[in-house]
Amino acid sequence: MDLTALQSKLSRLDGVEAVRVVGNDTKLAEIHVLARKTKPAKQVVRDVQSLAAAAFGLDVDRRIVSVVQLADGDLAGGDRPAIVDIAETTDGSRSSVRVTLDWHDGQMVGETTGAAAAVTRNRLVAEAVLQALGQALQPEASFAVASVDVPTLGSRRVAIAQVVLVTNQAERLMVGSSLVDDDESRAVVRAVLDALNRVVPDLRR
Repeated sequence: MDLTALQSKLSRLDGVEAVRVVGNDTKLAEIHVLARKTKPAKQVVRDVQSLAAAAFGLDVDRRIVSVVQLADGDLAGGDRPAIVDIAETTDGSRSSVRVTLDWHDGQMVGETTGAAAAVTRNRLVAEAVLQALGQALQPEASFAVASVDVPTLGSRRVAIAQVVLVTNQAERLMVGSSLVDDDESRAVVRAVLDALNRVVPDLRR
């Protein structure tokens, strides 16, 4: 039983912020979930059971799953959008990325299209994030992706995003980062949001 893979997959469930799986190679002992209040705790438990069954063939006893739900402000340390979905499609030489974010009970969808090249994939993801955020921010605020890199620091890969904000002819460069687990695109989205989390609340429409 790959507990690390299970933990990583569970952390990608809608509304889930963090997961810790306790057990050994043959038995699950505990699953601890930190989640947003976007759905009832019982539904979070059912989501955990369904994913474990579908992806790993595991029958999870609901009694070993504990769910703690906190307000968005407690989870994020501030007012910031949450990731709902990241979808990528390729059609020949073109690639499209769609990022869906949730913020203040509303969803924003950003989509970008470009060359289906590995070297430009992460930039497309980052630009889709800005497209989504732009729907909820003041029109006089202009954002652009300066750079996106995924270097290896020590033993871990880290997504690093540089985003430029221009308001009233003033330019500001912001940097955000996120550790890469098994989903590089998700780490890139988190890095972009990390770069903007201190300014986005003040720029909301």
